[in-house]
Amino acid sequence: MQNKNYSKQMLMIAGIIFAAVIIGMIFIQNRDVDTDFIAKTTRVGLILTGGKDDANFCQAHYDGLMSIKDELNLEIICRDNIPEDETCARVLKELVDDQGCDIVIGASFGYGPYITEMAKLHPDIYFIHPFGNEKLTNLTSCMGRMYQARYLSGIVAGMKTQSGKIGYVAAFPNSEVIRDINAFTRGIRTVSPDAEVYVRYCNSWVADDAAESASKELFAARPDIDVISVHTNSLVPNRMAESKGIWSVGYNMDNADIFPKSYLAACEWHWDVYYRPKILSCLQGKFYGTVEWMDMESGVLGLSELTDNAVPGTKEAVAKAEKGFANRSFDVFYGPVIDNTGVLRVPEGESMSDDDLMSNFEWYVEGVTVEE
Repeated sequence: MQNKNYSKQMLMIAGIIFAAVIIGMIFIQNRDVDTDFIAKTTRVGLILTGGKDDANFCQAHYDGLMSIKDELNLEIICRDNIPEDETCARVLKELVDDQGCDIVIGASFGYGPYITEMAKLHPDIYFIHPFGNEKLTNLTSCMGRMYQARYLSGIVAGMKTQSGKIGYVAAFPNSEVIRDINAFTRGIRTVSPDAEVYVRYCNSWVADDAAESASKELFAARPDIDVISVHTNSLVPNRMAESKGIWSVGYNMDNADIFPKSYLAACEWHWDVYYRPKILSCLQGKFYGTVEWMDMESGVLGLSELTDNAVPGTKEAVAKAEKGFANRSFDVFYGPVIDNTGVLRVPEGESMSDDDLMSNFEWYVEGVTVEE
C-alpha cells in the first residue's frame, strides 16, 4: 500500500511540474507579444524617396509595414516621393508635430542628417533609419549584407550568359553600390571566369528617364550584352531588357510576374522581418539605438526563388555558395581579391574589414569596366 501511495504522490508531483513547465513556456512565448503593448494604436510615419507602389525599393518598405500593421495595431502614415533635402525636414516635423507619430522611419541614406536632428529634438519619439549609419538613444540605423545575395545572383547570371558580357545599371558610385557590383562580378566569375561586367551610372535612385538613358547608352556601347543587373529603384532597365530579349536580375522585390520572358531572379528585401521586432521593442520600451549590419541568415535579405529561365544546375550552385556563408567557411571578399587594374587588394588568407566594406569601397574588382 505504501508503494502505491508513493507512486500516486510521485505522479501528482510530476503532473504539477509538467503543468508549471507548460505555463512557463506559454508565458515566455507570449512575453514578447504582450497584448498590453498593442492595445493602443501606434502611429508610424514612413518617408520614401519614390512611390509606395513602385514595385521596387519603396514598395518593399511599405508592404513590409502594411503586412504587420494589424498584428501590432499600427496606423501607417506614409509620405512618398520625398526628396533628400529640406523637404525631408519639413515632412519629419509634420509627422511628429501634426500627425502625432510615435515612431518615424526614413528609408533612404540621404535622410540621415534630417532624421538625426529631429531625433535630438524629440527624445520621446523613436526613429528608424534603414541604410543609415547614425545612432542615438532613440535612433537606430541598419544596413544589410546584400552583397552576399548579389554574389549568388552573379552565379545565376554567370551560368546564363553565353556572350560573357553582362551589364549593370546603377544609381551612384558609392560604397554600397560598388560593393554590390564587385560581389556580383565575383559570383559571375566563379562559373564564367572570363566574363566581363559593364557598369553605367544613372546618378539617380528614382528617375525613370535617367535609368532609361543609362540603359540605352549601355546597350548601344555594348551590343553583345545578354544579361543585366540593376541597382536603382527604377524598373526601366528590366523593362528594356525584356523588350530586347536580354536576361535580367532584379533588385528589392521579386518581379518575375512582370517580366516573365527575361527575369532570372531578384536580390530582395523582406522588411517585415526587420520592422516587426524593431517596432515591438519600441512598444515594449526596450528600444535602444544601434547600427546593425544584417546578413542573409537574418532573413531580412536574400535571393528570390529562381525562375524557369535559369539554366539547370543553377539552384544547386547557389545552394553550395549559400552554405559557405552560413558555416562561415567563405564570404564574398575573402582573399585573394584583385582589382580591375591588376592590384592585389586583399591577400590570400585575409578578408576586408567591415569598416572598409561599409564605407571605403572605392575600387572595382577584376572584370568590371565602368562606362563613361
